[in-house]
Amino acid sequence: MDPYRSSSSSASSPAVGRRYYFPKPTRPISASFEDSPDWADDIDSIHLATATASASLPTTAYPSPTPSLPPEPSSACRERKVAGATLVWKELSVSLCDDTARGRRRRSDRVVKSSTGYALPATLTVIMGPARSGKSTLLRAIAGRLRNAHRVYGQVFVNGSNQRLPYGSYGFVDRDDVLIDSLTVREMLFYSAHLQLPGLFSSKTSIVEDAIAAMSLGDYADKLIGGHCFIKSLPAGERRRLSIARELVMRPHVLFIDEPLYHLDSVSALLLMVTLKKLASTGCTVIFTMYQSSTEVFGLFDRICLLSNGNTLFFGETLACLQHFSNAGFPCPIMQSPSDHFLRAINTDFDRIIAMCKNLQDDQGDFSSVSMDTAVAIRTLEATYKSSADSVAVESAVAKLTEKEGPNLKSKGRASNTARIGVLTWRSLLIMSRNWKYFWSRFALYMLLALSVGTIFANIGHSLSSVMARVSAVFVYVSFVILLSVSGVPAHIDEIKIYSHEEANQHSGTMVFLLGHFLSSIPFLFLVTISSSLVFYFLTGLRNEFNFFMYFVITMFMCLLANEALMMIVAYIWLDTYKCTLTLICLYVIMMLMGGYFRIRGALPSSLWKYPLSYISFHVYAVQGLLENEYVGTSFAVGAIRTIPGVQAVGGSYEISSSENSKWVNLLALLVMAIGYRVILFALLRLNVRKHMRFGRWLCWTPELLLQSD
Repeated sequence: MDPYRSSSSSASSPAVGRRYYFPKPTRPISASFEDSPDWADDIDSIHLATATASASLPTTAYPSPTPSLPPEPSSACRERKVAGATLVWKELSVSLCDDTARGRRRRSDRVVKSSTGYALPATLTVIMGPARSGKSTLLRAIAGRLRNAHRVYGQVFVNGSNQRLPYGSYGFVDRDDVLIDSLTVREMLFYSAHLQLPGLFSSKTSIVEDAIAAMSLGDYADKLIGGHCFIKSLPAGERRRLSIARELVMRPHVLFIDEPLYHLDSVSALLLMVTLKKLASTGCTVIFTMYQSSTEVFGLFDRICLLSNGNTLFFGETLACLQHFSNAGFPCPIMQSPSDHFLRAINTDFDRIIAMCKNLQDDQGDFSSVSMDTAVAIRTLEATYKSSADSVAVESAVAKLTEKEGPNLKSKGRASNTARIGVLTWRSLLIMSRNWKYFWSRFALYMLLALSVGTIFANIGHSLSSVMARVSAVFVYVSFVILLSVSGVPAHIDEIKIYSHEEANQHSGTMVFLLGHFLSSIPFLFLVTISSSLVFYFLTGLRNEFNFFMYFVITMFMCLLANEALMMIVAYIWLDTYKCTLTLICLYVIMMLMGGYFRIRGALPSSLWKYPLSYISFHVYAVQGLLENEYVGTSFAVGAIRTIPGVQAVGGSYEISSSENSKWVNLLALLVMAIGYRVILFALLRLNVRKHMRFGRWLCWTPELLLQSD
């Protein structure tokens, strides 16, 4: 009996009686461009809606262990295959550089060390390894998406040419799904297609439908991604497939996926991998990372690149990896998943488990199938691979694939900036109308605030004794309108995340995003402002003239515009609801203290509170402008024959100017703040401050920093 055998099911659900015998792999066949699918520019569409061939689950055995290039597609597939691309990475190393206190760069240990491999069209190539092994870093290095803190050494070849993948030739799917919950699946893909592709709206309908069919999302096409009210949100598996479908609207030659099975159960994982297998059968080159897989999923892989601590322990056919472990002295036990066995042998975390459970034995004897220390096992596997025929075969295949250049991938056309601004504006309008966190909650809160403050200060009259009460009402209303705007923080964080994802994939730009967000926010902010102002203005009995009322509305509108930009800046810095809310509340409280109500602005200490804090407070300009709008040009009777101007009457509690144009200066100051904060936000987004500047890991920490070092 051959000692190297396994079952087709995982250890948790063994299939008794099913045993598979793996013969020793033969020498790999040389690879060349001629063996890949046809290189035709006109073959670039995915038409899976009428597909007749689909990937089937492995039932009796794994694919043939003989390393070879993908078989020639059938006649049914040949009509709808895509022109994939051959990727080769040679001696690829990645180092992470950190800024030291002296300003010099200190080179840390290499995250990826001299990795060599290739990915061919119509195949699934997986980069597998334990956590912090360099999987995501290697994937991003091949795709050319590493941040500036990384230094890349080695070469990456695309169709035999040492070049970067041009725009539109590849798609990259991050580990975390960044989707818009307020849209349906079809709407999400519809807007993504219009952001990425040039041309008329009607010409992209078939592209969207092809992407839906390719990812088997037809049953969920008209369902909201995040649900609405009592409607359930999209399941995790469908959300993952939607993230992939969003990249398919470009009809890419290469598809990179970081952890496609992240947070998926076994059924959803298997369904997704079968879908990717079907996608690869059309000719697309699919390369992805994976931490662990079931036996059924493992049987769908064509090639595997096994990493541990940045070292390549194996590259080649999936079944040849089993033979490689056997040759190194770590045969896969019967009834155990191959991926479980691989990770058990090279994951250093298991050493701690063995140390804690060193006296524990199962029914078969030893607790672990690998008794050797993990570090020793890694060195043994690495040394065995370097001296094996598999390593020689990889070098030979790489030399063959880089010997001559194939067809150059061309950059695909992009949508114009004008079209993108229009698409983003229309999409944002739709999102805001459905997102209760952005509009409806704020609308309800503002109406409740206006009604509460208006009824408290109602019927106070227009005598001299009512001035103090009306000043208090205006200050309270302005302060709480700004304070309650923090309810929109979650929506702003979602917008920043969507922008970051689309900008990284070159689907959008900084100016396009800011203009689209600004234009779409205008009608909602104006509607909130005028509806709440109508309630407050007339309940408190302010001057009953149209021009004074419109100045009140425009002032509050400008105040909210400036505040929206400030919230976007804070949301970009933190990307966390709690931190953003806490920061904004602290800022608003300080602005309220500087607003001139609790202490007249001219009496504030000049060192800090007056200069500069009182000059960057929304409350100062808004309250002062509204009071000048109300009291400049008015007078109050004192006794029978004497009157005093309204400015003098207000002066006892609040400092305002007697000039007729002073209120317009305050309005102009709010407009400048609304523009200035957006200029600051543009600079932060344009310079990509979160990635390129070091505020400290506690400030600029994002999940991407960990994902890129995995």
